[in-house]
Amino acid sequence: MTGQTTIDTTGPGEAADGAPSAPSAPAPAAGLRGHPWLTLITVAVGVMMVALDGTIVAIANPAIGKDLHASWAQLQWITNAYFLALAVSLITAGKLGDRFGHRQTFLVGVTGFAAASGAIGLSHSIAMVVTARVFQGLFGALLMPAALGLLRATFPAEKLNMAIGIWGMVIGASTAGGPILGGLLVQHVNWQSVFFINVPVGLLALVLGLLILKDHRAENAPRSFDLLGIALLSGAMFCLVWALIKAPVWGWGDGRTLGFIAASVLGFALFAFWETKVGEPLIPLALFRSVPLSAGVVLMVLMAIAFMGGLFFVTFYLQNVHGMSPVDAGLHLLPLTGMMIVGSPLAGVLITKLGPRIPLAGGMIATAAAMYGMSTLKADTGSGVMSLWFALLGLGLAPVMVGATEVIVGNARLELSGVAGGLQQAAMQIGGSLGTAVLGAVMASKVDGDLPGNWAAAGLPKLGPAQLDQASEAVQMGVAPVAKGIPAPIAAKITSVAHDTFVSGMSLASLVAAGVAAVAVLVALLTKRGENAGDAAPGAGHI
Repeated sequence: MTGQTTIDTTGPGEAADGAPSAPSAPAPAAGLRGHPWLTLITVAVGVMMVALDGTIVAIANPAIGKDLHASWAQLQWITNAYFLALAVSLITAGKLGDRFGHRQTFLVGVTGFAAASGAIGLSHSIAMVVTARVFQGLFGALLMPAALGLLRATFPAEKLNMAIGIWGMVIGASTAGGPILGGLLVQHVNWQSVFFINVPVGLLALVLGLLILKDHRAENAPRSFDLLGIALLSGAMFCLVWALIKAPVWGWGDGRTLGFIAASVLGFALFAFWETKVGEPLIPLALFRSVPLSAGVVLMVLMAIAFMGGLFFVTFYLQNVHGMSPVDAGLHLLPLTGMMIVGSPLAGVLITKLGPRIPLAGGMIATAAAMYGMSTLKADTGSGVMSLWFALLGLGLAPVMVGATEVIVGNARLELSGVAGGLQQAAMQIGGSLGTAVLGAVMASKVDGDLPGNWAAAGLPKLGPAQLDQASEAVQMGVAPVAKGIPAPIAAKITSVAHDTFVSGMSLASLVAAGVAAVAVLVALLTKRGENAGDAAPGAGHI
């Protein structure tokens, strides 16, 4: 195939040229080095940092915004910078692991991730936080594919699925525990401790890695990297997300907004053209000749838009509108992540029996229903109703999390299965970043449009343009812009207007997310069981 990558994606039971071969178990490990279960523990400790960081930061966002006087758009970049860096780097990081060894890239990843976390804790400005979050994303991208590569190379075929299952449970438990741990740290220590906690965890993973991990290098490793492709894709995504974030400020018809969108379209077009010419492309475009694979990628993006984008403003709703402590907010999010853990093995059973199409479509229907339910939340909605919609959302997302990888990897040619796996992870990260930007922009536009009328209807003193802009920024985070010394009756009116306006913005954003999930139902109907699943390495499609 023209432009085919030379990444070695072989695993246990797979020949170096991509042809199936007789399974052979790795040689028994001598002592600690290369011991399969100790390897699993080691990589789980490292990946736990990344999984925790995905949800623990959402709880810390309100405290970060208050302490560093950050705007709504700046708080979005705490999430966007991380996800963009992670998404852009995942496929390249997989090639680095094949070329230089998964042990080395894992150790560099855990060390860099822990160091970047410590730098965030020491930051005194939002710019420093965002910069360090970029480095977190880059090092996290090194860590995640390397961890999986180490498991594939270490475990015998008959036990690899069990290892991957335990690895997934660790990620699920870490994701679920993030809001609780984050809430405890923010409430009883400070927001900086949310990041400082990664330092000892990273040090533990580094020590274990030096003692236990065995070097595994891919045969026929790539000798060059698609640097221009990386630059084009990174630039295109940056321009797109930047336009989405700034559009509420500049206006959707503003020349700057349209200019960034045009630059993004041009960047994606140039990237696609270049990938057909380069010898070792970042993403071989031949992958997308498979309709089920392409549908799986689109499905992952749409799911992440609804999920990640929705989660961003839910934390502000719980803490700033309902006045919950960070711990209480974390507990209220537990039904969502908890149902994802419970639903994942059930989804695996259904997908095995029925194939991916029905469970994936059903999961997105449940997701759409949950997001619609969240659009009905009010400022005084009770905990029981909130927990119901959060639980339904988690249950709906579980089949997509489990099944989309099988659809993507299983429908890729065997020699491109590693690239397909990286594409699946990148799609989720890109979708999360776009979801935060798109739904955040919807929220901001709705608040900007409704606040002046709601303010006047409540009989509050008229605000000047500058005051209105400041009030709108506060309301977008669910904060009532009550100045010191304002009489209690007036303060109560301002609080009521602010919370009602915020909830109206969140409701519209949730409806948009429900629409995205509804479109994903149709996309899910295009999926099917992997055509090459029977030839895949053990464990492929269940990662």
